[in-house]
Parts: sequence; C-alpha cells; structure tokens
Amino acid sequence: MEKQYLLFDLDGTLTDPMVGITKSVQYALRHYGIEEPDLKKLTPFIGPPLTDSFQNYYQFSKQQAKEAVLVYREYFTKQGILENEELPGIRQMLKDLKAAGKMLIVATSKPELFAKQIVRHFQFEEYFSFVCGADLEETRVRKGDVIRYALEQAGIGEDEKSKCVMIGDREHDMIGAKENGLESIGVLFGYGSREELEEAGADQIAADAGELARMLL
Repeated sequence: MEKQYLLFDLDGTLTDPMVGITKSVQYALRHYGIEEPDLKKLTPFIGPPLTDSFQNYYQFSKQQAKEAVLVYREYFTKQGILENEELPGIRQMLKDLKAAGKMLIVATSKPELFAKQIVRHFQFEEYFSFVCGADLEETRVRKGDVIRYALEQAGIGEDEKSKCVMIGDREHDMIGAKENGLESIGVLFGYGSREELEEAGADQIAADAGELARMLL
C-alpha cells in the first residue's frame, strides 16, 4: 500500500485510553444517578462521539447528552486525560514511517485541544505534521467531518486522495474514510472487532503494529 499521507485515529489506535474514558463516563453517569461499577461495560464509549453514546446506550435526550459531555469533561480534563497508555509497537512504527518520508496526521473525534495534549504527553509531536480533532462545541465531531478538516489543514486536494489512507480501530473510521473517498485500514489492537471493521468496509485489516507498519512501508 504505497501511501504518502497517513491519517491515524487516536483512541484505540495510538494509545489505550480505556481507564480515563470509562472513568469519565462513570463520573458523568453518577451525576445523573446511574451507578456503573464495571468499567468494561463502558468501553463502547471509546471511539464514537460521546453525545451519540449517551443517547444510544443510556437513552439520554440530545440535550441531556450534551450536558453529560460537559460533566464528563470535569473528570477528563483533570485526571482522565492522562489515564492512558501507549499501545505496544506504536512508537517504533511511527518512527519508521516518519523516517520513510511519510506525512503522519492525527484525525480523531476527541476534541482537538485534548488530542494535542495527549500527543504532547506521549512525546509523539515529532512524528505528526498535524493533530486534528473535534471542536469543543461539537459542530465538527463525526469522523467524516474530522477527516475532511484534516485534509484541508494538510492542504491535501482531491487529486491526492489516492495517496491517503485512514487508519483506525472502529467502524466510524472506515465509514468516515469512505465518505471522503479514502482507503482505510482497520486495526485489531483497539476496540473494534474484525466483523465490525469488515462490515464497515475496511480495505485491509492489521492485527498488530508490526503488520500495520509492513502494510504502510
């Protein structure tokens, strides 16, 4: 797969944010009188826009979901943002891709402000030319919109889309790529299953960072 522009999802693709995200969701639910002691039950919140997840999994109204996101951020900004781990093999892969002259871009549904803090925390800045995410008002939060924004920020035109690939662990990454006319690679070391990724139209699937690197180099 000879691609020059590599767009990476963040959560579940570069880092494992399980503890921070699920504890932030747990904190928000508690605000509404809902107790969920099992953090693993909250892992479906990793990846999709939070407002969608509060509506889909806890039947919040659209307005309640927006409010819940603000409560979520009370915990996330103070503590949850750094309850996060680098995924195995990722740093070496990024280093090799950068050395090969590829342009690396983060494209995440996480607010861009937080995404930049996380990239800085893990000292990934040297590898990425752009870190693109959602806005805090969530007018740009769906993956297709974030990818479009990332392409604009990087100055990648229609004629260069064949040189791009979106890499992520959830169906939203594959669907967002298709919406923008890009190929996609699903990864199995995050929070989406092979079935989810295949059904969403992933062009290729990588089991680990080593296999992903071989596809991209």
